[in-house]
Amino acid sequence: MLKRFLPNEHVQTVFDIKPEHLKEKGMKGIITDLDNTLVAWDQADATPEIIEWFTLMQKHGITVTIISNNNEERVQYFAKPLNIPFISKARKPLGGAFKSALQEMNLEPEEVVVVGDQLLTDVLGGNIANLHTILVVPVVETDGFFTKFNRRVERILLNWMRKKGMISWEEKK
Repeated sequence: MLKRFLPNEHVQTVFDIKPEHLKEKGMKGIITDLDNTLVAWDQADATPEIIEWFTLMQKHGITVTIISNNNEERVQYFAKPLNIPFISKARKPLGGAFKSALQEMNLEPEEVVVVGDQLLTDVLGGNIANLHTILVVPVVETDGFFTKFNRRVERILLNWMRKKGMISWEEKK
């Protein structure tokens, strides 16, 4: 049961996710979270670095879709200028948004990776949907109201998994 919270990979930032590495694994698509994965949860616009990352993925034929539990106004404001498809109010970790994204991307589960900063939403949802999951360190240490509770639970889970030898990475401060 707790293995559902275990990501397949862990990286510091989305910039550590390289298109060549994804293609070697047969990946053709990325489903990514928005807040604290791509930019700080309270930052409205994409940074030049994130725009460059999206462009790099696109140049390598990797489709990206944003799935966020945030409201449509927030997600649309970020994604629309970049021409990135998105699903807002996704209700992660429930599977509906993941299935919708797969259909929109016209890809199979084994061809898509889920990238996010939370075990309880992104990783759990991706694992339930049988997708490859990559956990990133949150962009900033502050969180929105509801995420603060999730972070406490995540710390307990990560400490337990570390003690059981299920994870080998160390949190960088």
